[in-house]
Amino acid sequence: MADPETRVTGPEARVVHPIEQESFRRLRARLDTSHFPPLTRAVVERVIHSAADLDYASDLVTDEVALEKAHRALHDGAPVVVDVEMVAAGITRRDTVCRLKDAVSGPGLTRSAHAIRLAYEQVGPGALWVIGCAPTALEELLTLDAAPALVIGLPVGFVGAAESKAALRESGLPAVSNVSEKGGSAVAAAALNALLYRPVSHPVPDAESHPAPEAESRAGSPSKSKEKS
Repeated sequence: MADPETRVTGPEARVVHPIEQESFRRLRARLDTSHFPPLTRAVVERVIHSAADLDYASDLVTDEVALEKAHRALHDGAPVVVDVEMVAAGITRRDTVCRLKDAVSGPGLTRSAHAIRLAYEQVGPGALWVIGCAPTALEELLTLDAAPALVIGLPVGFVGAAESKAALRESGLPAVSNVSEKGGSAVAAAALNALLYRPVSHPVPDAESHPAPEAESRAGSPSKSKEKS
């Protein structure tokens, strides 16, 4: 089956290189993603594609209704904020806000956390936040009244990464995260690109017409899964 992105025509259509098409064909030959709802499938596949890591199919935590709302906000022009320039470099079809160059560290405040404060002062509520490097950036975001359209929280590391992502899920904010310590700028950008590359070809249904699941669940499971302890 062709990538759904290639079936949309019009000025926003994205031309997919044959190498990328072959990469997705091989991915799908090794992993059945057909049971995922459309936007979840797009995110899971693009994250796996960016890392060549099939384990993300069960490690990612997503919510289709949250993705639908975020997809609509993104294509309506909501700001996209990133924690580091490496994430920004991976988002190729949208300008992003990154305030790391303007940020300074201080007692009890990392430079990454200060950058998040500065970005929020700039964009206000309703943005999409893409955090792929610093757990402290994600932790700082959770202290703000950011009312995000979506938080892609995929920081990487042995100190604070898994804990910050668990805190994101516990916050109840619309989010894409993963349970393990892995992550990084490439996979965070890929998750945003999955939504960005999928044009709005028809109205996205409201949450009222698309019942939400009882709770967030692993992308790789159709039912609720408990987090690893």
